Amino acid sequence: MNDVVNPDTYERLAISARDNGLYVVTLNRPEKRNALDVVTIEELIRFFSGARMAGVRAVLLEGAGDHFCAGLDLVEHWKADRSPDDFMHVCLRWHEAFNKMEYGGVPIIAALKGAVVGGGLELASAAHVRVIDPGTYFALPEGQRGIFTGGGATIRVSDMIGKYRMIDMILTGRVYQGQDAVDLGLAQYIVEEGGSFAKAMELAEKVAQNLPLTNFAICSAVSHMNNMSGMDAAYAEAFVGGIVNTQPAARARLEAFANKTAARVRPNS
Repeated sequence: MNDVVNPDTYERLAISARDNGLYVVTLNRPEKRNALDVVTIEELIRFFSGARMAGVRAVLLEGAGDHFCAGLDLVEHWKADRSPDDFMHVCLRWHEAFNKMEYGGVPIIAALKGAVVGGGLELASAAHVRVIDPGTYFALPEGQRGIFTGGGATIRVSDMIGKYRMIDMILTGRVYQGQDAVDLGLAQYIVEEGGSFAKAMELAEKVAQNLPLTNFAICSAVSHMNNMSGMDAAYAEAFVGGIVNTQPAARARLEAFANKTAARVRPNS
């Protein structure tokens, strides 16, 4: 078994393989509400750095227990009494992990529940699709803790909900939950209580059936293009489209469409 997907090589993550290259990655510190310590971040870097080359076609990301993730392990941080230089490098490793997730080209569907707080929201924002239930709640309590974000909230969360809403969350500790969180852009799907895993699995199974190169473009190129000027993004989109849209593996799917044997797009019932 490839070491990247071998569950025996992880301490903080529980890794399980499903059909068709789908993997479930579980934050496995329920006694700490899955708070992110140094070991967890390093394991996220290792898995998502090698996932695509290991044949992973989609990831369902979840948290063990009642919560997705309560953010930075504040007890570890307090005990470490880090210097500014030390903590800057901790933050850079967080960015490394979340960039590997967002730009790595493997679709990540996050099944969220309970607390998605601080660094937990930064982690969730690096996924491509987020599913919640009514009990899921989002917050950035850094202002009340006397700290500042360090894992990309100023980039990804502000992109999802807008700069001033994110600033409000940090300043006041404002909590978003339920349909309000979806309407704001913190998640794309809301399901019945306790149903986020099942819905995320449904979505992950669906996207795992896409061609890997197509998923790579969707889950990597779009983020890169959003960092470019309009002219550069248009050029890059044409370049990526030229490669993806002529891949040999797509011929059978295009033929099925031409022969009217492919599934059709229908309105929601």
